[in-house]
Formats: sequence, C-alpha cells, structure tokens
Amino acid sequence: MQVQQYTAHIEKDIETNMFVGIVPAIPGAYTQANTLDELNLRLNEVVALCLENMSKEEIENIPVFIGTQQILVAV
Repeated sequence: MQVQQYTAHIEKDIETNMFVGIVPAIPGAYTQANTLDELNLRLNEVVALCLENMSKEEIENIPVFIGTQQILVAV
C-alpha cells in the first residue's frame, strides 16, 4: 500500500458551528464534522472513496499543492 499526502482546506461554518473540509485537488472530496478530529477521520474516508473511483490516469494527474498567497484588493 502506497501512502499519498493531500492538502485539505478547513473552515468553520458560523451558521452551523461545524468544521467543513475540502480537498480541492480531488473532485467530490469534501465533508463536515463537529470536531477537528472527526473531520480528519471523515476527510481520510472521503479521499479514499474518491480515489477508489478514479482511474490511474486521473490519480496521476492530481495537481500538486504548492502553497497559498494573500491577495490585497482595493474595493
């Protein structure tokens, strides 16, 4: 079994008070939970399920995370 690392974007929904996680590089890889520990487990599960349904070529073409950048915009 090969282990891969993916980057998740995590936010807290103010209306529901739940944590929301998405792995932008993998279509359909998103979930929510009441705690960060639970979110981590769910993200692992959803990523595994998404990868099971992807072809070898799709998996090989998953973008590589480079970083983030703050953008200043005058409005």
